[in-house]
Amino acid sequence: MNTVLARFNIIAGKETEAEEAMKKQAASVESAEPGALAYIFHRNRKDPTVITVFEIYKDDEASQAHRNTEHMAAFASHFGSLFDPATVKIDRLERIAGFSR
Repeated sequence: MNTVLARFNIIAGKETEAEEAMKKQAASVESAEPGALAYIFHRNRKDPTVITVFEIYKDDEASQAHRNTEHMAAFASHFGSLFDPATVKIDRLERIAGFSR
């Protein structure tokens, strides 16, 4: 398994458009990427402009395939207009223990 945590901020005043872009991206990943086991956008409760995306892929190939999709390219094009590119932080994680239901 391949787990990714991506964090970035919504640009002030762009919250509604950003939320629509995130919903469209999540739906595209769900419908087109069978190797994506989880792809969930989260809003920070203390600062709603901070977004964390929790992603789990079947393997490295599924993670790489995700990065090469047309919908990922379309989503990435929103950085600068809806999302602040200076705030992007991506962590690739290795599972040690735990479960999901």
